[in-house]
Amino acid sequence: MAESTKNPQAARRRNTKVGRVVSAKMAKTIVVEVDRQKAHPMYRRVIRRSKKFYAHDEKGAAHVGDVVRIEETRPMSKLKRWRLTDVILKASLLPGHADEAAAS
Repeated sequence: MAESTKNPQAARRRNTKVGRVVSAKMAKTIVVEVDRQKAHPMYRRVIRRSKKFYAHDEKGAAHVGDVVRIEETRPMSKLKRWRLTDVILKASLLPGHADEAAAS
């Protein structure tokens, strides 16, 4: 038994999800909405379900509209159990805000 060395990180992979940032107004916290499609149990029609997750963003890298990958982690607060691993796709400027950015 002493010969078998188990690495807890290698044995258990952390759960990851990909979603879109819907809020980045809090300090070091983002809200990520993850969409999934599921067949209705009786009618077999595909329906879309979404859930919001609070994730820790240490560097403030994610902004509203970005597509990000989050990973499960230890509880950091009452609602925060995820952390930002990487930003997959940065959001472009919204059409209404493009004029303001050009004027600056």
